[in-house]
Amino acid sequence: MSTYHETVVLQGHIIDSLILAKVLDRIVMMGGTFDLQDVNIGKTREQSSSARIVIRAASKAFLDEILNAIQPHGALIERGTDCRTELVPDDGILPDTFYATTHLPTQIRIAGRWLDVDRIEMDLAIVVNEEGSAAHAIPMGDVRRGDRVIVGREGIRVIPLQRPHERDVFGFMESQVSAERPHGHIIADIATRMRQLRERHRQGQTDAKVLLAGGPAIIHAGGRDALTWLIEQGFIHILFCGNALAAHDMEADLYGTSLGYKLTGGQPLPHGHEHHLRTINRIRTIGSIEAAVHSGVVKQGIMAACVRQTVPVVMAGTIRDDGPLPGVITDSVHAQQAMRALIPGVGLALLVASTLHSIATGNLLPATIPTVCVDINPSVPTKLADRGSFQAVGLVMDAGSFLTEVGRTLGRLV
Repeated sequence: MSTYHETVVLQGHIIDSLILAKVLDRIVMMGGTFDLQDVNIGKTREQSSSARIVIRAASKAFLDEILNAIQPHGALIERGTDCRTELVPDDGILPDTFYATTHLPTQIRIAGRWLDVDRIEMDLAIVVNEEGSAAHAIPMGDVRRGDRVIVGREGIRVIPLQRPHERDVFGFMESQVSAERPHGHIIADIATRMRQLRERHRQGQTDAKVLLAGGPAIIHAGGRDALTWLIEQGFIHILFCGNALAAHDMEADLYGTSLGYKLTGGQPLPHGHEHHLRTINRIRTIGSIEAAVHSGVVKQGIMAACVRQTVPVVMAGTIRDDGPLPGVITDSVHAQQAMRALIPGVGLALLVASTLHSIATGNLLPATIPTVCVDINPSVPTKLADRGSFQAVGLVMDAGSFLTEVGRTLGRLV
């Protein structure tokens, strides 16, 4: 029986990061065979390794499927070819064979030289400038007629993550999710990373911001005070949320309730279900959250801390929102653009108690950004991992306990 074959090359820390093992396993699992050739193993952690692999499959289609599957692990077809481009036929429409990005660092080959792709995130296209000297990832809706975008898979190099020297929880970039795993050492590693990033941010480094994307369960579960403290102490630099987190945070300040339940006693108050509506109406009357804080109407809490610490907030609305509050972006495309604009410079992302915001934010993040997904429902970090965000560490616990413990580890007196 005739077979089709292709030779690929792996380079980097392919042994200690288990990349070689993953590639070989994937080839066999997909029905192919391989010959391992020219394996050079680095003798120290600083030295890289390399391997040539001849892959064989029963058909061209099977071979292409295998090559597609191992490309995210850094497998590069040995025969040197440049990438191919086609012109965008119309605004917001890509050629049928456009290359869809991963969130891993990516390079393309043009005229025999490799270019880094800027603004990388998953599920985008790659547009190349007219001179062929620069390339960046671009959402489908942002392409314009006449743009040159990458098609096919030739001349594209994906660079897998290597295990860093730091042996903390982020050194493994695994998305194992279990409610029975101990959380203490993970939270300690998160707090250490946050402390380091705060120091670097204070020194003016541009890649040291901590992003938190959170849902209203932070308020309901008792995490409001801890998150407020983290913002006030300079540990959080960007906040993504929806209408609900902001509304219930300010409801807690104005009425002492969250969804009508008294925060200190836990019992519902008469007509308490109206409190968030009255809060939204009050802020709409004033005109903005910032004006409500500066005028003293809203005195404490997450939104007040963000205003006083000049922490940028993107509030993305949903179809179920009441009001909404002033500043909520009701167009989901515009909300995504506002979120995407704040991603550069993020050094750690905390996705806490919000299925939609966690998955949406995770999809915008390059794989190089360590990410923590915290939710009482294990399906949330699992869904994030299933979408391909394998850099996310999953914690199954309630938002209040997580934020309280992070704050305590960083010095907050509880």
